[in-house]
Amino acid sequence: MTPDWFTQDFPHIWLPYTQMKTCAPPLAVTQTHGTRIVLEDGRELIDGIASWWTACHGYNHPHIRAAVASQLELMPHVMFGGLAHKPALTLAARLAKILPGDLDHVFFSDSGSVAVEVALKMATQYWLNQSVRNRHTFVAFKGGYHGDTIAAMSVSDPDEGMHALFAGLLPEHHIIDLPRDDASTAAFDTFIAQHADELAGIIIEPLVQGAGGMLFHDTAVLRRVREAADRHNLLLIADEIFTGFGRTGTMFACEAAGIVPDIITLSKALTGGTMALAATVARKKVFEAFWSDKAEHALMHGPTFMANPLACAAANASLDLFDLEPRLAQVKVIAEALENGLAPCRDFKGVKDVRVKGAIGVVEMKKIEDLNTLKKRFVDAGVWVRPFNNIVYLTPALTISEGDLAQLTGAIVQVLEKTP
Repeated sequence: MTPDWFTQDFPHIWLPYTQMKTCAPPLAVTQTHGTRIVLEDGRELIDGIASWWTACHGYNHPHIRAAVASQLELMPHVMFGGLAHKPALTLAARLAKILPGDLDHVFFSDSGSVAVEVALKMATQYWLNQSVRNRHTFVAFKGGYHGDTIAAMSVSDPDEGMHALFAGLLPEHHIIDLPRDDASTAAFDTFIAQHADELAGIIIEPLVQGAGGMLFHDTAVLRRVREAADRHNLLLIADEIFTGFGRTGTMFACEAAGIVPDIITLSKALTGGTMALAATVARKKVFEAFWSDKAEHALMHGPTFMANPLACAAANASLDLFDLEPRLAQVKVIAEALENGLAPCRDFKGVKDVRVKGAIGVVEMKKIEDLNTLKKRFVDAGVWVRPFNNIVYLTPALTISEGDLAQLTGAIVQVLEKTP
């Protein structure tokens, strides 16, 4: 039975990535706990995607909840312009300590897309502050996705992503192939050499291109991109909004390649999925380009809820859990379970590929004729799995139990076996 609050109030909501005229109504949720989503009708779904891979410790972790409750008693929010507070400064210092290299100057915002906007603005102004005015375009990669705000859309793949409609409205950057093999590496090197004088930098999702199709690449690709940036004096931006905080097997994906980006963007799992927070973190050389007696050399950006104390408290508590509990070891266990659990899908005629990297499991279909029907079949199987395009994927909480993960992979096998 549909609750009154849903029936009366749903007409006022505009849902994400949804054609409101033809969409099936969303499921009414009343509670979350651990890896479970509790529906209004009493059903519980095992969450296979951790709310867009944010809830890395599961929902309602008591340590994070207690930290937020304690901070709420003291100061839920205060502006970060001309004022500062301990949760933000503590978090910035802790991020600087665990990030690779000298990534140690932290600019907070409140969403991943905005973190990317800040990174692109930061990289562009890095050159402007040095009186270099022609370096204002970026190289990004086919299959990439960096967010839904204007600048973030402009460096996302317009064909494979969701932003083709806005062609002509967006700033024009260079979207090229990743340097995966000899041919694409040669093409990449040639392109960078030809355009280096106009480029502010390169932006990449390390190891996994997420919303662009859950596409994987190896560490050699990252090293090639870093080496090219160094050869041509370009800034390298690593968008780790998806891959950061253990998802691919190391705390940050770029660590697996042994590289240090000049700017890194973080969000999603930063607060353990508790509240909105993002960070754009720069190396010393980037920060020093803004260190000046000239007011116009300051970074002119400042989200209203920047460094929100509640969100910073949640993030500090989330980092505590990475220190206190064996998250990266859990990722290894999850990876093995995903590999074994999804392996039967390789024999299904509708399946194009099955791949696993860390706590990410992907079944790529040749095509999905009816996404809504497929989503409903997963719900009927007791799991929350949200396919997109031709991709069925799992990004569960890193704390998921063996039994819950087995139910997730089993549901995917069961549902896809009957999908043409």
